[in-house]
Amino acid sequence: MKKAATHTPRRATRRTRWSAAVGRSSNALDLKPGIFTQRSARAIAASLKRSALASHRRKSEPFRSAMSMLSYQINRGGRGLTRERRRTLERAKDELRRLFHRRAPSRARR
Repeated sequence: MKKAATHTPRRATRRTRWSAAVGRSSNALDLKPGIFTQRSARAIAASLKRSALASHRRKSEPFRSAMSMLSYQINRGGRGLTRERRRTLERAKDELRRLFHRRAPSRARR
């Protein structure tokens, strides 16, 4: 008979998550509050583009900064994102590529 997997608790001494600190102190972009809570992928992408073009804090080109911030948000949500929310954010990536006139990378078939 197999033993049930035991779960080791994480350290309780951390008060804030590293990802929250990155979001607050990152030099990637100056974002409008609530940008990722919008329901439309097009609205998210348009807002990211505006922020990327206007920001003086970014270190790389506007497209890369905007795409990095969007990927960060998706990864930060992890398993906590609903399927619908993840789909919207993934569509925002495609919309962002369209707004910056970039081609989508070739995707491997599953």
